[in-house]
Amino acid sequence: MKQYVGLDVSLEQTAVCIVDEQGKALWRGKCASTPEAIAAFIHAKAPHVERIGLESSPLSTWHWHELKKRGLPVICLDTRHAKTALSLQVNKTDPNDALGLAQIVRTGWYREVTVKSLDSQVFRSFLSSRARQVEGRVDLINQIRGMLKPFGLVAGEGGRQPFIDRVRELDPRHSDYDPLASGSRGASLG
Repeated sequence: MKQYVGLDVSLEQTAVCIVDEQGKALWRGKCASTPEAIAAFIHAKAPHVERIGLESSPLSTWHWHELKKRGLPVICLDTRHAKTALSLQVNKTDPNDALGLAQIVRTGWYREVTVKSLDSQVFRSFLSSRARQVEGRVDLINQIRGMLKPFGLVAGEGGRQPFIDRVRELDPRHSDYDPLASGSRGASLG
């Protein structure tokens, strides 16, 4: 007998539903939201699992890779597609969503999402983090430029000279009072 599993994953608990080929719910319950706990439940409750469906989410990459490593036939479902199907339910709860996901993978009416490799996710995280740091640096430089303009001090465009040095050279009359000098030239803004 083929079995189909739906997983509605949240941070702490995952609602699990197992249905048979006819769509009859064989088992419904919850387990911890770790791949180990989910795999143990599936091995214990659904030894003839044909497909396992979970919606794409921030945790789905981790769960998908870990469940695949354990030899389980997991499929990551497109969230918008699954949401449309699940919105037809009268009573929307995590256990009912797990049942709906199990029915979706049983019938084959789903759109599968390609899950990126873990290396790709790490690379993407570094790029995203770097982009946020560059944005912060540009915002800070623009804020300093804006604060200097009322005093007639215009730092000018980039070039090879660091921004902090361009600011310090703006007006030699202000050499006694250097609010930008903090005693350390190591933390440069440009």
